[in-house]
Amino acid sequence: MSWRNQTDDDTGPQTLRFLPAREPGPQLRFAGNSNKWTNVSISEMYRYIGLLFYMAMVKLPSIRDYWRQSSIFTVPFPATVMPRDRYRTISWNVHMSHPDADKENDRKRGTAEHDRLFRVKPLMETIRHACKTIYHPRRNLAVDERMVACKANTGMTQYMKAKPTKWGFKLFVLADSSNGYTMDFSVYTGKNNFPTGHGLSYDAVTSLLDSNVLGSGYHVYMDNFYTSPKLLKDLLTMKFGACGTYRDNRKNCPRNAENSLSKKSARGSIRWIRDGPLVFVKWMDTREVSVCSTIHSAYTGDTVQRRVKSQGTWRTKTFPCPAPVSAYNQHMGGVDLSDQLLQYYSAQHKTMKWYRKIFLHFLDIAATNTFIVHKELYGNLSHKEFMEQLIAELCGVSQKAAPKRTSSDHVPVPGADLISDARKVATAGRRICVHCKAVHVSCCCFGCPLSLLDFSLDCFLVLCITHCCLGGVEDLSSVPTTS
Repeated sequence: MSWRNQTDDDTGPQTLRFLPAREPGPQLRFAGNSNKWTNVSISEMYRYIGLLFYMAMVKLPSIRDYWRQSSIFTVPFPATVMPRDRYRTISWNVHMSHPDADKENDRKRGTAEHDRLFRVKPLMETIRHACKTIYHPRRNLAVDERMVACKANTGMTQYMKAKPTKWGFKLFVLADSSNGYTMDFSVYTGKNNFPTGHGLSYDAVTSLLDSNVLGSGYHVYMDNFYTSPKLLKDLLTMKFGACGTYRDNRKNCPRNAENSLSKKSARGSIRWIRDGPLVFVKWMDTREVSVCSTIHSAYTGDTVQRRVKSQGTWRTKTFPCPAPVSAYNQHMGGVDLSDQLLQYYSAQHKTMKWYRKIFLHFLDIAATNTFIVHKELYGNLSHKEFMEQLIAELCGVSQKAAPKRTSSDHVPVPGADLISDARKVATAGRRICVHCKAVHVSCCCFGCPLSLLDFSLDCFLVLCITHCCLGGVEDLSSVPTTS
């Protein structure tokens, strides 16, 4: 026998069949699942949603902290509404579509029949219908994107560097410019769901504007992602006026026209071109601003004030401003206002399920829209007060909880001045303990009924501690007095 090297061939032994007597792994068998499922009632679902909004107002690092006991950071309210395990069980099993139908849709993955929003579509359609039903918008509307934070690998998440929330689901939103009410929305799934052949921006706007629901004569404001001459002309055919900033490289936008603005143009300079119902306006502010409109004239005498530096001194100066630019600045912020209201008390938190992120956003839309409607009707509650009342009603509790009794409510204090003349200790009509009278001491406890009886001083202290600190004496008539 001799040693061989790695270049020599070797024939290994035949592999043995692996036939364990039992399945490898832990052999423990548990008696049952501690979180046994029971059906959720309507009132219990209301309490669950109420807790979601409560957690939006009272922020803690993790869900389990809301039920943590024996800690200086204990929050007592959630445990009075629902046990922690029940809350977690409901969270794990929240679905907006039937699980069997989900599996059938998943089998179509990779085909044209597969619906990426199938898991959220039933609730999404319900929320959209409710948004359109309970409120009708004023004349000025705004269209813009909204991001729902999520980094799940679903194929639908987007990256938008210009937004505060960079990664997440992108929604196209139609909002009332006057108050931020979300009128309608659609979720971008990474492909065009409305293939008209005119591009995503065109389809996003036209899908949100339904003349059968809204009526006609509305003014729609949008940014340069959406604005194109064809879109504005087609909206005018649908009897919707439109105004928005535009990009010079868009098809049918005026380029290389004579007498255009240059980098050396003075601040406040205005140029415009009218093409039938369209007016294209350029205005020099700190940089060039380009706006297209089917609503406005080019210039109607509007002005704006800007701070400028002249001879080393900052001063406020007035500049002319085109009418489309003034209107755009006034009405375009509808979606931004809506986003701002949503973020104040958002129910969003970390979750492993992507569709739960959408579910929580639907709750935010519902709560914010409800607050806006309540403010329009009554206007007597702030946003914080409204959310507090909403949580209390969903959880079936009263906002005015009974205050806890503290030791400061019953503090022994002198009942009379400590003077040497015992005849002047008692007030008129008051009975004094004979022992206290003898030692020239009179004391009582604020709010304690024992102060009306006669005891020796040591008896008084024992009974007062029993009443004030250990729960009280039910029947004081059975306690003997020294008189």
